[in-house]
Amino acid sequence: MIGQLGTEDGVLVIDETGLLKKGQASCGMGRQYTGSAGKITNGQIGVFGAYVSERRHAFIDRALYPPKDWTSKPERMKRVHVPDDVVFATKPALASKMIERCLDAGVPFRWVAADSVYGVGDVERTLRRAGIGYVLGVMGNHWFGSWATEPLIAGEAKDIAAGLPDQAWRRLSAGHGTKGERLYDQALLPLADLDAEEFDCPIAGPWTRGLLIRRNIADGDLACFTTWCPKGTTTQELVNVEGTRWRIEEGFETAKNEFGLDHNETRSWHGWHRPVSWSCWPMPSWPVSVTRQTH
Repeated sequence: MIGQLGTEDGVLVIDETGLLKKGQASCGMGRQYTGSAGKITNGQIGVFGAYVSERRHAFIDRALYPPKDWTSKPERMKRVHVPDDVVFATKPALASKMIERCLDAGVPFRWVAADSVYGVGDVERTLRRAGIGYVLGVMGNHWFGSWATEPLIAGEAKDIAAGLPDQAWRRLSAGHGTKGERLYDQALLPLADLDAEEFDCPIAGPWTRGLLIRRNIADGDLACFTTWCPKGTTTQELVNVEGTRWRIEEGFETAKNEFGLDHNETRSWHGWHRPVSWSCWPMPSWPVSVTRQTH
């Protein structure tokens, strides 16, 4: 179905969701923070990828996140039939492998969007080497520094935002929501330009590293993003990419409410991956997973 959904300007959105359950026997179970619950609670966490284009959107890959309390205990892993080559991997590392699988499968996408869990490190390096732009969330205390800009920018994202003059902000839409346009005040700060040859990027020309800051009109709440894009990319285009993250949230809601994504009662490694896939495949526009693994 990528043939039906795919466009050169497609966005791969990475996010996670918690599948809350009781007990400790199911693969990957444990007390861990889940954004869907907004707290530390008992359950499993899955990292998911969704493909978003102007032609609609759909989930495209998934991976169970087994915490160290599982991967450090081989006998526990064996009891639920986890493959021998599965070792501990952070959520960003799982996301990086997901991105690599999409690239290997020839999935057409120009951008990746994700929240602050994935904003620094593995995912950034993978995308820069592949010549893929990104808008990745970071915490407000993440430090940014510029070079060869006037004036120079240095400091934590939230402090940089606090010091911006009024003219630095533009009121832009991050997409259409259930209540109309999602309007926010947005500020984009270019930090540095790098030529593709400097980081072995396959897409020739200058690329710009930047800081995108979104400010809620009602309460001033901030969301900050590290950006990487071909030089000359507009603020609106980056805001549009960031706005695609809501699509995966819609997908989680539909899969849980209508197709039983969070009603998985099986305990094994395979028993997690198969029902999770079945729960999502009935959704409109769900394409066949690009993963080459056998789950």
